[in-house]
Amino acid sequence: MPSPPPAPDPHDAEIRALVARGEIDRATEQALRAYGPELIGWLGAILASETDAYDAFSQLSEQLWKSLRAFEGRCSVRTWCYMLARQSASAVRAQPRRRHEDLVPSVPSVAHAATHVWSTTRQHASVVDDVYARIRRQLPEDDQTLLVLRVDRNLPWRDIALVLLGGDAGDEALARKAAALRKQFERVKDELRRLAAEHLPR
Repeated sequence: MPSPPPAPDPHDAEIRALVARGEIDRATEQALRAYGPELIGWLGAILASETDAYDAFSQLSEQLWKSLRAFEGRCSVRTWCYMLARQSASAVRAQPRRRHEDLVPSVPSVAHAATHVWSTTRQHASVVDDVYARIRRQLPEDDQTLLVLRVDRNLPWRDIALVLLGGDAGDEALARKAAALRKQFERVKDELRRLAAEHLPR
């Protein structure tokens, strides 16, 4: 049974309007408030520590502010944020000796928004670590990301392909990746069923 189409995102049009008016600081702050909590949850799931997740979110905030001026609208703002979050996670892994204080976004209002969203999200985050979460963590990162973006966030296949390939991917590459992701998704579901059979009581 096909997934239902995603519900309209009330934040997307507002953020795009701010970008069109050149209000990049406000657009960045709005995007962080709208999508920050779910991005933090995903970064916390795929990175090794709370510090790494914070550093990645800080880098994401900075890159979002820098990139929104050139945002062409090929995807939703939410998808764009996930693409930047994935790049930031990779950058954090590649920099084991980084100065934590250097990662705070350079624009004061953006830094304040990022810090507020982070502290609020982590303060209210659930600490429940159920068996399903542990099973998911046994999967490779790309498989975990695919599950989050398709099942939890209900993003279109093309948008998921854009997150995984990056913003420079052309339409043909995105179409091929989207087709491959559909097949990968079926394999991931089979693997989840296998892992569940091993770990859940019968």
